[in-house]
Amino acid sequence: MSPVPWGKKRLFVPCAVAAALAVLAFAASGCGKTVIDSTKLEEQLKASLSNSQGETVSSVDCPSDVEVEKGTTFKCSIRVKKGAEQVATIEIRNQNADTSVIDLRPANE
Repeated sequence: MSPVPWGKKRLFVPCAVAAALAVLAFAASGCGKTVIDSTKLEEQLKASLSNSQGETVSSVDCPSDVEVEKGTTFKCSIRVKKGAEQVATIEIRNQNADTSVIDLRPANE
């Protein structure tokens, strides 16, 4: 599968990204809630998207307070070295904090 240019209206997220995010550790937070390990998720997204899109991802920013609950979705901001900004929509698939990228698009849409 060839990389999709970052400037396209809608981007296809290759299976490699979803597979790389299939197992995501989670960390306990205050009040007995379990939240996504945002640092680990950011690192995995950065590596996976750099590899699958053929461009270097310079930064990824995900919220740090997302409670692990099946079906929950949240957004992470992504910036590539060339300055383009993207938004990835992440879905929590189960109570083990397995996640999938369900959408990836330019930030200005």
